[in-house]
Amino acid sequence: MTTKRYAYIFAGVLILAIILFLIFTKSDKIQEVVIQPEFGTFPIEVTTTGELIAKSSEKIYGPEGLRQIRVYQTKIEDIIPDGTVVDSGQYVATLDRTEITNKIKDEESNLEKYESQLIKSKLDTSLELRNARDELINLMYNLEEKKIALEQSKYEPPATIRQVEIDLEKGERAYTQAEKNYKLRLDKAIATMNEVNAEYNTAQRKLNEMTEVLKQFTVIAPKAGMVIYRRSWDGSKMGVGATISAWDPVVAELPDLSKMISKTYVNEIDISKVKVGQHVDIGIDAFPDKKFTGVVNEVANIGEQLQGTNAKVFEVKILINEFDSILRPAMTTKNTILTATIDSVLYIPLESVFNNDSITFVYKKKGGLVKQQVILGQSNYDEIIVKEGLTLEDDILLVPPESDEGIEIMMLPSEILDKYKEVNETTADSLEDPQTTSDSLMKRNRGNMGKGFNQGNRPGGQPPTGDRPRRHAN
Repeated sequence: MTTKRYAYIFAGVLILAIILFLIFTKSDKIQEVVIQPEFGTFPIEVTTTGELIAKSSEKIYGPEGLRQIRVYQTKIEDIIPDGTVVDSGQYVATLDRTEITNKIKDEESNLEKYESQLIKSKLDTSLELRNARDELINLMYNLEEKKIALEQSKYEPPATIRQVEIDLEKGERAYTQAEKNYKLRLDKAIATMNEVNAEYNTAQRKLNEMTEVLKQFTVIAPKAGMVIYRRSWDGSKMGVGATISAWDPVVAELPDLSKMISKTYVNEIDISKVKVGQHVDIGIDAFPDKKFTGVVNEVANIGEQLQGTNAKVFEVKILINEFDSILRPAMTTKNTILTATIDSVLYIPLESVFNNDSITFVYKKKGGLVKQQVILGQSNYDEIIVKEGLTLEDDILLVPPESDEGIEIMMLPSEILDKYKEVNETTADSLEDPQTTSDSLMKRNRGNMGKGFNQGNRPGGQPPTGDRPRRHAN
């Protein structure tokens, strides 16, 4: 038994040693992936990432008349979650009432002050006019006494009669002046009362307006739908704490989900290819198994620089043809815009194209391994057209070798290079200079630094989604 146990231990140690030997002596050599060029119809595509928005939507407004009561900004104090489905008349949000409440208190104080002034003016006017009326009555009695005195003096001497007549004239003049003064006092009292009453009514009207506006600080839905937060100027959602302007008092939106648009941005390098009416294949990141089609509906004429980036981009809106209840605003989309189709061309994967100094090349197997210079044409998201340097039967590497020291560079004949240099580069089907092609691709694949296009980002700044199957690999 002891000998058998030792045999088992020896066998186990031997197996462990073999496993460790295989692990530590395993070659780190990268698998050599060989492909062949393909020939056929070549689609020119621009791939971008977009965001779903509704083609049309109804705005949910906050209080009307904020400017009339001199409240120019207010904050959202509470709002239902983004994407909530509501019925008509259902609660949506509450706005901050602090400023308008303070204004209402101030206006209530003004109203009390004007009310006191109105009462005081009424009392003062009543007292003043009563005194004026008493004075008129007394003057009228005095005038009657003087008339009686004149009648009784008809048998008096002429001087006495004249004196009585003068007293009567004075009494008549005093009464006439008092009567005119009473009318002036009455007009003045009426004007004072109207002024105070107007101030009181103005304060009352302001208070009523503020009270009506205050009722609107509880925002309700104008119709049934899904509440979507509005976006501010910097793209952030206007939720709790966001500021609502009196000039644009929109709190949220109720989008029409039957017609959706994918809003995307195209790099300035590719925008010349994108035209209104082009076909678009659309994928939804949240539902990878769902596929939709669309058409380019709008292309911006002026570029812009998105926040946090240095690239210049142009806004493009893509109208989605199909309707699906799963489509919701703010969902991320992958848009593949078909800008052109070229027939009967040779093309290879972008990953197999490399750049070194002034030439663009591929690693071709020709007995051994050589760097074959190529002249490239237009490219799409995955592949690029090869105009010179390769045939359909050539074998090329998809992945560069570990070291390219001593690998021969196979240059194209000078007459071929000269021919392509003379071609107009501005036409749609132009034959590009190899260096120009290389520089353009390097811009679209930033970060390559001369090592190869497959080591940088994909065209349009999008990450690769997986390699397409090739003919064979070693």
